[in-house]
Amino acid sequence: MRLRLPEERPTEPPTGYKNAHPVLSQDGTRAGFTGVSLGGALPYGVLDEARCVYGRRHRAPHRRCDCGFHCVHDRAAARALLCTAEHRAAVLLEVSVLGAYIRFEHGFRYARQRVRTATVGPCACGATAVALADAAWGRPGWLALTAACAGCVRGRTSLSLAGFARLAGEGLRVRAADGMALPPAEQGLRELVAEAAFLQARLDVFQSQLARLDERGPQG
Repeated sequence: MRLRLPEERPTEPPTGYKNAHPVLSQDGTRAGFTGVSLGGALPYGVLDEARCVYGRRHRAPHRRCDCGFHCVHDRAAARALLCTAEHRAAVLLEVSVLGAYIRFEHGFRYARQRVRTATVGPCACGATAVALADAAWGRPGWLALTAACAGCVRGRTSLSLAGFARLAGEGLRVRAADGMALPPAEQGLRELVAEAAFLQARLDVFQSQLARLDERGPQG
Protein backbone atom coordinates (compact mmCIF):
# COMPACT_ATOMS: atom_id res chain seq x y z
CA MET A 1 0.00 0.00 0.00
CA ARG A 2 1.32 3.43 -0.96
CA LEU A 3 1.54 5.94 1.88
CA ARG A 4 0.21 9.43 1.24
CA LEU A 5 1.62 12.52 2.90
CA PRO A 6 -0.91 14.64 4.81
CA GLU A 7 -2.15 17.65 2.88
CA GLU A 8 -2.39 21.19 4.24
CA ARG A 9 -4.70 23.90 2.95
CA PRO A 10 -3.72 27.10 4.82
CA THR A 11 -5.96 30.14 4.58
CA GLU A 12 -2.89 32.34 4.10
CA PRO A 13 0.52 31.57 2.54
CA PRO A 14 3.03 30.38 5.16
CA THR A 15 5.91 32.72 5.97
CA GLY A 16 9.53 31.60 5.76
CA TYR A 17 13.03 33.04 6.06
CA LYS A 18 16.16 32.49 3.99
CA ASN A 19 19.48 34.05 3.04
CA ALA A 20 20.38 35.10 -0.49
CA HIS A 21 22.74 37.34 -2.45
CA PRO A 22 21.19 40.35 -4.20
CA VAL A 23 22.07 40.54 -7.90
CA LEU A 24 21.81 43.09 -10.71
CA SER A 25 21.54 42.19 -14.40
CA GLN A 26 24.50 43.13 -16.57
CA ASP A 27 22.47 45.78 -18.42
CA GLY A 28 21.21 47.28 -15.17
CA THR A 29 17.52 46.74 -15.94
CA ARG A 30 16.64 43.90 -13.54
CA ALA A 31 17.31 43.09 -9.90
CA GLY A 32 16.79 39.86 -7.99
CA PHE A 33 18.47 37.30 -5.80
CA THR A 34 20.52 34.14 -6.04
CA GLY A 35 20.86 31.35 -3.50
CA VAL A 36 23.86 30.75 -1.29
CA SER A 37 24.10 27.00 -1.93
CA LEU A 38 22.16 24.62 -4.19
CA GLY A 39 20.20 27.27 -6.10
CA GLY A 40 23.08 29.68 -6.58
CA ALA A 41 23.25 29.11 -10.33
CA LEU A 42 19.66 30.24 -10.96
CA PRO A 43 18.93 33.91 -10.08
CA TYR A 44 15.27 34.58 -9.30
CA GLY A 45 12.94 37.53 -9.10
CA VAL A 46 10.87 38.85 -6.21
CA LEU A 47 7.90 36.79 -7.46
CA ASP A 48 9.14 33.66 -9.16
CA GLU A 49 8.67 29.96 -9.76
CA ALA A 50 11.24 27.32 -8.84
CA ARG A 51 13.00 25.29 -11.51
CA CYS A 52 14.89 22.05 -11.12
CA VAL A 53 18.58 22.91 -10.79
CA TYR A 54 19.46 19.59 -12.42
CA GLY A 55 17.57 20.43 -15.61
CA ARG A 56 14.95 17.73 -15.17
CA ARG A 57 11.49 18.35 -16.57
CA HIS A 58 9.49 17.57 -13.45
CA ARG A 59 7.75 20.31 -11.52
CA ALA A 60 9.33 21.48 -8.30
CA PRO A 61 9.21 20.43 -5.56
CA HIS A 62 9.48 16.78 -6.59
CA ARG A 63 9.47 14.19 -3.82
CA ARG A 64 12.39 12.27 -5.38
CA CYS A 65 14.54 15.35 -5.98
CA ASP A 66 15.81 18.19 -3.80
CA CYS A 67 14.74 20.94 -6.24
CA GLY A 68 12.53 23.87 -5.32
CA PHE A 69 12.91 26.96 -3.19
CA HIS A 70 14.05 26.35 0.40
CA CYS A 71 13.42 28.34 3.56
CA VAL A 72 13.30 27.87 7.32
CA HIS A 73 10.39 28.51 9.69
CA ASP A 74 12.30 30.60 12.20
CA ARG A 75 13.82 34.03 11.53
CA ALA A 76 16.43 33.46 14.25
CA ALA A 77 17.62 30.29 12.47
CA ALA A 78 18.14 32.18 9.20
CA ARG A 79 19.98 34.99 11.03
CA ALA A 80 22.24 32.44 12.71
CA LEU A 81 23.38 31.22 9.29
CA LEU A 82 24.63 34.73 8.51
CA CYS A 83 27.52 34.00 10.88
CA THR A 84 28.95 31.35 8.54
CA ALA A 85 31.57 32.26 5.93
CA GLU A 86 29.45 31.52 2.86
CA HIS A 87 26.50 33.54 4.21
CA ARG A 88 28.38 36.60 5.54
CA ALA A 89 27.63 38.85 2.55
CA ALA A 90 24.06 37.59 2.09
CA VAL A 91 20.86 39.43 2.97
CA LEU A 92 18.01 38.07 5.08
CA LEU A 93 14.76 37.51 3.18
CA GLU A 94 11.23 37.16 4.52
CA VAL A 95 9.17 35.24 1.96
CA SER A 96 5.65 34.02 1.34
CA VAL A 97 5.55 30.30 0.50
CA LEU A 98 3.29 29.87 -2.53
CA GLY A 99 2.03 26.88 -4.48
CA ALA A 100 2.75 23.29 -3.54
CA TYR A 101 5.18 22.75 -0.69
CA ILE A 102 6.73 19.99 1.40
CA ARG A 103 7.02 20.73 5.10
CA PHE A 104 10.08 19.61 7.04
CA GLU A 105 10.99 19.93 10.69
CA HIS A 106 12.91 23.17 10.16
CA GLY A 107 11.35 24.62 7.00
CA PHE A 108 9.76 24.23 3.59
CA ARG A 109 10.69 23.12 0.08
CA TYR A 110 8.24 24.71 -2.31
CA ALA A 111 7.18 25.68 -5.83
CA ARG A 112 6.73 29.47 -5.84
CA GLN A 113 7.58 32.39 -3.61
CA ARG A 114 7.19 36.10 -3.12
CA VAL A 115 10.03 37.95 -1.40
CA ARG A 116 8.37 40.49 0.90
CA THR A 117 11.31 42.00 2.78
CA ALA A 118 15.09 42.01 2.38
CA THR A 119 17.21 43.08 5.35
CA VAL A 120 20.71 44.22 4.39
CA GLY A 121 23.49 43.83 6.94
CA PRO A 122 26.15 46.43 7.74
CA CYS A 123 28.92 47.40 5.32
CA ALA A 124 32.20 45.48 5.65
CA CYS A 125 33.59 48.51 7.52
CA GLY A 126 30.81 48.19 10.11
CA ALA A 127 28.74 51.25 9.12
CA THR A 128 25.05 51.01 8.30
CA ALA A 129 24.56 50.18 4.61
CA VAL A 130 22.97 52.75 2.29
CA ALA A 131 23.57 50.90 -0.97
CA LEU A 132 24.18 47.53 -2.59
CA ALA A 133 27.46 47.66 -4.53
CA ASP A 134 29.35 45.39 -6.90
CA ALA A 135 30.74 42.48 -4.83
CA ALA A 136 33.41 41.61 -7.44
CA TRP A 137 31.82 38.28 -8.36
CA GLY A 138 28.64 37.11 -10.04
CA ARG A 139 26.90 34.69 -12.37
CA PRO A 140 26.76 34.83 -16.19
CA GLY A 141 24.83 38.00 -16.97
CA TRP A 142 24.42 38.97 -13.32
CA LEU A 143 26.52 41.05 -10.92
CA ALA A 144 26.42 40.04 -7.26
CA LEU A 145 25.89 42.95 -4.88
CA THR A 146 26.94 43.46 -1.29
CA ALA A 147 26.14 45.97 1.47
CA ALA A 148 28.07 49.25 1.29
CA CYS A 149 28.06 52.52 3.21
CA ALA A 150 28.41 55.92 1.51
CA GLY A 151 32.16 56.01 2.09
CA CYS A 152 32.80 52.55 0.64
CA VAL A 153 30.60 52.80 -2.49
CA ARG A 154 33.09 55.02 -4.35
CA GLY A 155 33.13 54.26 -8.09
CA ARG A 156 31.63 50.79 -7.93
CA THR A 157 28.42 49.90 -9.75
CA SER A 158 25.76 50.25 -7.08
CA LEU A 159 22.11 50.81 -6.23
CA SER A 160 20.65 52.58 -3.25
CA LEU A 161 18.43 50.33 -1.13
CA ALA A 162 15.36 52.16 -2.40
CA GLY A 163 16.67 51.93 -5.98
CA PHE A 164 17.13 48.17 -5.68
CA ALA A 165 13.58 47.81 -4.33
CA ARG A 166 12.17 49.86 -7.25
CA LEU A 167 14.08 47.86 -9.83
CA ALA A 168 13.12 44.51 -8.31
CA GLY A 169 9.46 45.54 -8.17
CA GLU A 170 6.50 43.54 -6.83
CA GLY A 171 6.29 45.65 -3.67
CA LEU A 172 9.63 44.52 -2.27
CA ARG A 173 10.76 46.36 0.87
CA VAL A 174 14.50 46.71 1.50
CA ARG A 175 15.81 47.91 4.85
CA ALA A 176 19.22 48.19 6.50
CA ALA A 177 20.20 46.48 9.72
CA ASP A 178 21.81 48.70 12.32
CA GLY A 179 25.52 49.37 12.04
CA MET A 180 27.82 52.09 13.37
CA ALA A 181 26.18 55.52 13.41
CA LEU A 182 27.42 58.11 10.91
CA PRO A 183 27.95 61.80 11.75
CA PRO A 184 24.82 63.91 11.14
CA ALA A 185 26.45 65.71 8.22
CA GLU A 186 26.68 62.41 6.32
CA GLN A 187 23.05 61.35 6.81
CA GLY A 188 21.76 63.18 3.71
CA LEU A 189 24.96 62.81 1.71
CA ARG A 190 25.06 59.02 1.79
CA GLU A 191 21.85 58.55 -0.21
CA LEU A 192 23.03 61.08 -2.82
CA VAL A 193 26.34 59.24 -3.22
CA ALA A 194 24.58 55.93 -3.76
CA GLU A 195 22.12 57.37 -6.27
CA ALA A 196 24.94 59.14 -8.16
CA ALA A 197 26.88 55.87 -8.43
CA PHE A 198 23.80 54.13 -9.83
CA LEU A 199 23.20 56.87 -12.41
CA GLN A 200 26.86 56.70 -13.48
CA ALA A 201 26.58 52.93 -13.97
CA ARG A 202 23.43 53.35 -16.12
CA LEU A 203 25.21 56.07 -18.14
CA ASP A 204 28.15 53.72 -18.78
CA VAL A 205 25.76 51.07 -20.12
CA PHE A 206 24.04 53.64 -22.36
CA GLN A 207 27.36 54.88 -23.74
CA SER A 208 28.54 51.34 -24.50
CA GLN A 209 25.31 50.70 -26.43
CA LEU A 210 25.78 53.89 -28.43
CA ALA A 211 29.35 52.84 -29.22
CA ARG A 212 28.16 49.52 -30.62
CA LEU A 213 25.61 51.28 -32.82
CA ASP A 214 28.32 53.62 -34.15
CA GLU A 215 30.51 50.64 -35.04
CA ARG A 216 27.70 49.06 -37.07
CA GLY A 217 27.15 52.23 -39.10
CA PRO A 218 23.99 53.01 -41.14
CA GLN A 219 22.00 49.98 -42.25
CA GLY A 220 20.21 49.49 -45.54
